[in-house]
Amino acid sequence: MARVFNYSAGPSCLPEEVLQQAALEMMDYQGTGQSVMEMSHRSAAYKPIIAHAEEQVRKLMKVPENYKILFLQGGGFTQFAMVPMNLGIHKKKAAYINTGIWASKALKEAKKYVDVDVIASSEDRNYSYIPRVEKVTGDYDYVYICFNNTIKGTHYEYIPDTGSIPLVADISSCILSEPLDISKFGLVFAGAQKNLGPAGVTLVIIRDDLITDTPVEGTPTMLTYKTHVEGGSMFNTPPCYCIYMVGKVLDWIEKNGGAEGMLKRNQEKAQLLYDYLDNSPYYHATTEKGSRSLMNVPFLTKETDPEKAEAINKKFVSEAAKAGLVNLAGHRTVGGMRASIYNAMPLEGVKKLIAFMETFAKENL
Repeated sequence: MARVFNYSAGPSCLPEEVLQQAALEMMDYQGTGQSVMEMSHRSAAYKPIIAHAEEQVRKLMKVPENYKILFLQGGGFTQFAMVPMNLGIHKKKAAYINTGIWASKALKEAKKYVDVDVIASSEDRNYSYIPRVEKVTGDYDYVYICFNNTIKGTHYEYIPDTGSIPLVADISSCILSEPLDISKFGLVFAGAQKNLGPAGVTLVIIRDDLITDTPVEGTPTMLTYKTHVEGGSMFNTPPCYCIYMVGKVLDWIEKNGGAEGMLKRNQEKAQLLYDYLDNSPYYHATTEKGSRSLMNVPFLTKETDPEKAEAINKKFVSEAAKAGLVNLAGHRTVGGMRASIYNAMPLEGVKKLIAFMETFAKENL
């Protein structure tokens, strides 16, 4: 069967070159006679694998020496709790900017452990933009943002100035899609299943001074960052194969120009798609200019009748799948369509999508 173009928001497409390399090593990794899936995380064969992945993260993201890199489990949802448990210990208060479902879920979880101030929100226009918060001041342990929003397709085009207050960012859906100055943040985290590798591992980058041995009372050992720093991300059995795959993807990113190369690649893809949407008599993008994601592009047809719109959306997704363009349905909470065009999506995939959209529009106007 031929490969399809996969526009899923996550787990998402991986570079074909990486999949081919992994397939070649599936039964015998570098002469060990075993798959990485079978290796002990304490073995001499595995230790260089996780060390390489960490080294590549530090190099490609230009991570300063006073930050630790962790490979954890539990996805973003676990980080929604770990952040306030470990950082919300002095003022017991945090500031959140609410830009959509994932930021909303994060602040809801944080309220279990700290007082939360929602200092800005884009809820007034259905989360279709990023509010401008140039400077944050106040008696806060940290400020929290979701840097790229998969569901609404919004993205920060600036980094809020939080002064001495640590800035925390969920960068799951935009990690290494562009250069990012890690020194502007106290902590960032990313689920792997967008731009880094398969689901199952979560990358955390945390500044040394935020690693505490006195988290919120009752914090489980597994939810303390210090536990994993001291254990070198191997306090318990890590997701060994996922980390191996992350290392492979990072090598591919380096080979293709690093974060700077990814930005150029992603801008070309996104501009092509947004230009088409903005000039189409049949479709329109739902995200406001100035806040648009390079990774996730939600769109609708111009049909205004709800029942007819739902029917045409289902028809679009179904016919697209038959054409080898899969996972284009919008998130269940918003409907419509969404094309996630992460690092691994080739330009050809965007061109194929636009060609299909053009044909579909002509047949359904």
